[in-house]
Formats: sequence, structure tokens, C-alpha cells
Amino acid sequence: MKLGGRLSAAIDVLADLDARHRPVAEALKDWGLSHRFAGAKDRAAIGNIVYDALRWRLSSAWAMGAESPRALVLGTVGRRWGIGGAGLSQALADDPHAPEALTAAETALIDLTDLAAAPPHVRADIPEWLVPRFERAFGPDWVAEAEALALRPPLDLRVNRLKADRAKVLKALARFNPAETACSPDGVRIAPAEGEARHPNVQVEPGFQQGWFEIQDEGSQLAALMVGAKPGEQVLDLCAGGGGKALALAA
Repeated sequence: MKLGGRLSAAIDVLADLDARHRPVAEALKDWGLSHRFAGAKDRAAIGNIVYDALRWRLSSAWAMGAESPRALVLGTVGRRWGIGGAGLSQALADDPHAPEALTAAETALIDLTDLAAAPPHVRADIPEWLVPRFERAFGPDWVAEAEALALRPPLDLRVNRLKADRAKVLKALARFNPAETACSPDGVRIAPAEGEARHPNVQVEPGFQQGWFEIQDEGSQLAALMVGAKPGEQVLDLCAGGGGKALALAA
């Protein structure tokens, strides 16, 4: 699939979400099942467009002057991904499966709209009713904090110290440009992918297969460390889910 076809697919998924109010992952899965021609890269790219459109829904809708699935997709890819009006117009013109061509008004909104004039909650991409809570939590920097929360998340890994150390994992995953996490002594972070790209599938890596590391957010790693569990102690995790923090405690 070309970009134009992926844009059409993302518009269809967003329209389905608006109509049926169901989980995004479920809508994306159903779209993939009913469009078997789409490969793994196509499905990943479509998912990126959909999730980014939802992350930046308020700001994209304000910039484009509409909250339709088409407006959200064009605003996300044209503005946030930096493709621009001309780039989007070219992508749509070269693909028979693309949405309708951009109007002159859409092109102008993509290229010229400045969010500096938008209300703070729009720039922050949060509901207006949440503003007082963000102000209490983050003070004068609440807009910047909210903007950061709307970005794609990185991929965090926890080194299993029973089988490896952080230097060993960093070396094994070097082609993904990993870095040490800021706070967790066992954490490794891979920066979020941009545009249509996706996170590397680290679960197929030999290091993962050998138990050198697990996928775990840095916050969960810190929560496990704060327990202060020592060798020989027994720990009961009364709120265990997938068992990630329990594994960290055991290591």
C-alpha cells in the first residue's frame, strides 16, 4: 500500500470508532482481517496514523477547522508528521486508493495554521475539564507537560540481572540506538519511532529469547525497586497483573 491507501484506511478506522465506540485495537484488528492484502508494515503504519490522530485530536481538529476522520488524518500526517500540503497532495494524486484530493482550504490549513493562537487545552490536547487538575499537578508548565504526555511513548526494557547486565544488553541491541534510562539502574530505552515507522520487535532478538531483558516501563521498574526486596525474603504482590514487577522483584 502507498501512503494514500493508508490514509484512506485510517479514515475508515476512525469513522468506525466514532460510530461504534469500541477499543482502537479491536477496530484495527477487524480492519486487518477484512483487508487481507495489507501487509504487516501497512497495518503498522495505519495504526500509527490512527493512534497519532487520537493523541492529537483536539489540536488537529482546531487546526483543520473540523473534527471529521478526514480532517484528523490530514492534520496529523500533514502537520504533525511534517509532510505538508504539497506532499500530501502528491501522495493522494499518485494513489487510486487515496482519499479525495485536498481542497485549497485544506492545503492552506495544513501549511499555515499556527497553534500558538489556540486555547491552552487545545495545545495540550486534553479535555478542558482536566485543565484545573493539570494546573494543580504541574503548575505553570502544565501545557508543556501535557504536550509531552501526548507524544508517542518510547520502548522501555528491564535488564534481568540474573542473566545479563545493562552494558551487555545495550551492546546486543546497538543497531536500535538504545540508551540508559534516566532513573532505573536496570532500564534500557529505545526512542519512539516517527511517522509510519514502528518500534523494533525486540521479542525476536536472541537476548530476549535467552532472558536477558523484559519489556517494562521505567515507572514499573522503579516501583519494584522501591519495595526494597532482599534475597531470601518472600514477597506477595496483591495487585499483580502480567507479573512484570513480580519478575523484577524476583531478580
